[in-house]
Amino acid sequence: MTTASTLMDIAVIIAFVALSLGQILSMVRLVLGPAAGDRILALDTMVVNALGLVVVLGIHQGLQIYFEVSLLIAMLGFVSTVALARFILRGDIIE
Repeated sequence: MTTASTLMDIAVIIAFVALSLGQILSMVRLVLGPAAGDRILALDTMVVNALGLVVVLGIHQGLQIYFEVSLLIAMLGFVSTVALARFILRGDIIE
């Protein structure tokens, strides 16, 4: 193995650990969050962490399908965050 691939493997492992830790801490905030806004923010952070995990997995395996999946996760995460925030503020999603 070359030094560049070894460093890349180490960087991928560090990224997996950091994103997994962020996901766990977001889950804690989701459970313990005192307000609805905290829980919405925790869910949005969990979407971003999941997006990062999928991208790092795609880098590790070298497959492009993971990057397309990450785009779908990003779109669904944004729409769901906006819908949940509107539901909390107004009581309905569609006017």
